[in-house]
Amino acid sequence: MPLFYTHTINATTKLAIWHIAEPDDFFLDKVPVSRLITHPHKRLQHLAGRYLLQYLFPGFPLSLIQIADTRKPYLQDESHHFSISHCSDYAAAIVSTTDRVGIDIEVPAERIRKIQHKYLTEQEAALLTQHSGDAALEPSMQQLTLAWSAKESMFKWYGLGEVDFRQHMHIKTIDRTEAIGVVGASFTKEDTVNVMLQYRFFDGLALSWLATAP
Repeated sequence: MPLFYTHTINATTKLAIWHIAEPDDFFLDKVPVSRLITHPHKRLQHLAGRYLLQYLFPGFPLSLIQIADTRKPYLQDESHHFSISHCSDYAAAIVSTTDRVGIDIEVPAERIRKIQHKYLTEQEAALLTQHSGDAALEPSMQQLTLAWSAKESMFKWYGLGEVDFRQHMHIKTIDRTEAIGVVGASFTKEDTVNVMLQYRFFDGLALSWLATAP
């Protein structure tokens, strides 16, 4: 069973990453397909994400998942708050019975550097800039991936769409401790909400998430 990573945040909130190496049939025995997905790999990602929901909380009501106009999956009765992310051969999910949640996984890729002007302000780019002596270096791919992932997690946590990644989400601080750390950020689409995201780097994979009271 290619369970890549699990983390119990507290008694009501858990997350996990699945490394997808199985055929459709493995998941179809346990997960209903809620919509037509013709692309084989996207179908596997979809199935693995929903498989994780029941892995984290056995009895999770998969058949009751609805899709909002913003494409966010949700449960109308909010018995479980959840978020799913897919990237390459990985699927990640976070589930909470108490907290509003968002999660994102990313494989560092050059496209993240190419679109940094779409998600980073000048102040955020300066925060990510590395220094070597008196020389300022470009932000590393790891730091850019973390910034993109953190904002994707906030976007999913918000869940209502129509968010500008530069205007409405602002990274304020980054704890640069090795492979595990914290990102301090604010979400300003309506009222200003300050949040703390957790992150973890694996070999070739970045994970970020947040959980807040509803």
